[in-house]
Amino acid sequence: MELLVNYSVVSEFILLGLSKSQNLQILFFLGFFAVYVGIVLGNLLILVTVTFDSRLHTPMYFLLINLSCIDMILASFATPKMIVDFLREQKTISWWGCYSQMFFMHLLGGSEMMLLVSMAIDRYVAICKPLHYMTIMSPRVLVGLVLTSYAVGFVHSSSQMAFMLNLPFCGPNVVDSFFCDLPLVIKLACKDTYMLQLLVVADSGLLSLICFLLLLVSYTIIIYSVRHRAASGSSKAFSTLSAHITVVTLFFAPCVFIYVWPFNRYSVDKILSVFYTIFTPLLNPIIYTLRNEEVKAAIKKIRTRHINSTHSL
Repeated sequence: MELLVNYSVVSEFILLGLSKSQNLQILFFLGFFAVYVGIVLGNLLILVTVTFDSRLHTPMYFLLINLSCIDMILASFATPKMIVDFLREQKTISWWGCYSQMFFMHLLGGSEMMLLVSMAIDRYVAICKPLHYMTIMSPRVLVGLVLTSYAVGFVHSSSQMAFMLNLPFCGPNVVDSFFCDLPLVIKLACKDTYMLQLLVVADSGLLSLICFLLLLVSYTIIIYSVRHRAASGSSKAFSTLSAHITVVTLFFAPCVFIYVWPFNRYSVDKILSVFYTIFTPLLNPIIYTLRNEEVKAAIKKIRTRHINSTHSL
């Protein structure tokens, strides 16, 4: 029975945050609070717009609202605590709280990668097989793609957390970040974890590489097909594609930097972590609304309807 007991003596971890300067902490509090509100409102705007405009009840927008849901949760697993910690002198997180952050980060990150692949498949069918689009991208297929995305994220996260189950933590317990990032926490274990660190990076790297290659192949085929179409059809297709490709680039660029050099201490790691967990969820709704005429028209229609109903009262 003694072998089943977790003999870790660390009950909490200390987060160093983004800066020790009190003045900067106040500025960070105001800035990140505004950004977090923007993330929630921006993604809620997409959810409400797609839900209440029947013209947007298409496969692409079904996948988009799932992306918005993931982005809101991805921004919420650590950001609210980080914002509150700006006002605290001692930034601590419990052992289970730390593990929860790591689990949800990899769950949501893995799910979003696969969802971006699903969105690429949707664009491929829409552009390369337009006459069969609604038949191929049926509700059953869409639900299957979304469930597969969440399942891959869950399996990926569970495999990462399995590496942590039997690790002893007896000090130090200081994490040089604003949330519990798996590579940083593993280094604190009271044993040699070099091979474990390589396995963690290989696990995340393999999933990222597979998704990136699938996206690269998909969008290469799509762009090739669009270039051989009539100019009238190409402009709209390129407009939609540019939004998707921009989102994919913004998502995968931080992943590459974070997991190619995960065990070196560079301040750029914190900047990239902030970008990945906070600014990407903020930029996604901005990109999909500003570069999508259908969404902008739907938002304008809802706003006009709301103004008219207000005046009628």
